[in-house]
Amino acid sequence: MTGKVDFTGVQSTMLVTLYLRALDSREQDSILGDHAAAEAVGRIDYDWAKLAQPGMASNRFLVALRAKQFDDWAADFLRRNPDATVLQLGCGLDSRAFRLDLPSGVRWFDVDLPDVIELRRELYPESEGYRTIGASVTDPAWLAEIPADQPVLIIAEGLLMYLPTSEVEALLRRLTDHFRTGELIFDGVALWVVRMTQWCARRLPKRIYDYPGYLTATQEGRDVERWNPKFRFLAAVPIFSLHAKVPNPTFRALYRAANRWRAVRYWLRVFRAEF
Repeated sequence: MTGKVDFTGVQSTMLVTLYLRALDSREQDSILGDHAAAEAVGRIDYDWAKLAQPGMASNRFLVALRAKQFDDWAADFLRRNPDATVLQLGCGLDSRAFRLDLPSGVRWFDVDLPDVIELRRELYPESEGYRTIGASVTDPAWLAEIPADQPVLIIAEGLLMYLPTSEVEALLRRLTDHFRTGELIFDGVALWVVRMTQWCARRLPKRIYDYPGYLTATQEGRDVERWNPKFRFLAAVPIFSLHAKVPNPTFRALYRAANRWRAVRYWLRVFRAEF
């Protein structure tokens, strides 16, 4: 059992997604099969009862579908680049480095704030090919620790929407200045979602909405080319378009219906770009 954990703000979202991945792992036909998440929930001293409510649990399929798309694209990149460097930004408590079947030549770096990394090190062991770095992703200094001699896969799940656009641009510029070539996979939300979460964060009591508002929207895949012209947009996948993978018939039907409405279909997407 870890020490008492009670993150707030953006950091609290990593506990939510961990809990939801653990719930998905208990499904008979789990989307993600993240059994490491279930083990971590059992080891973390946290009041999980705060999250054990029907409205929260219903999001488990959305979280699992998003993570599965990231996993599939990451696995594809590593098949083509078995000696790559992987840089996972704002990693939280994600177990992707242990879910994927990594080629022996891969060097994987998970980056997050120092208190998050302190907890990660209690849950997931470091090794010769796997390291963690405790720093803010917006701090330029930590990038000097990462070797730049191989193609890089940059993973930013649940991160860029929480940063101001100016910080997104500065971060991507530092990355393309440091690495010669690679890919970026990230998720983004529509502008109306950004505005809604900002309104909720300002107006609603914390007992109802205790999360920070999003700051940066991704209206279309080519936004990444405007943030940094070195990138070339490759693909975008709306999460609701993956409804066939949902094991629960009721939620599968709901996701299928949501996928028919453009505004809802595009509220959350996963994007892929190269440089």
